[in-house]
Amino acid sequence: MSVEVETIADDVFLVKVNAATSTEHRVTLTDAYWEQVWNSGLSKEEVITRSFAFLLERESNTSILRSFELPVIQRYFNEYEGVAAGWK
Repeated sequence: MSVEVETIADDVFLVKVNAATSTEHRVTLTDAYWEQVWNSGLSKEEVITRSFAFLLERESNTSILRSFELPVIQRYFNEYEGVAAGWK
């Protein structure tokens, strides 16, 4: 399985998950959320890539929403921001 992240706009990304059933996801990561959790320490693309790795450890790519804002992950997995804030 592989994950490709393509920038569509400053805050919008297309994520392609290549697996037995491939999927595409439109993800929004605002500057405010990026600075709040990661203090801009990682590129937005790296944050999205790691966030998908986090999700794929917990659910299949076909279960991931097709379009969402990154903070939505915290609603489904309350450990997300704690784990994500430690990424270097």
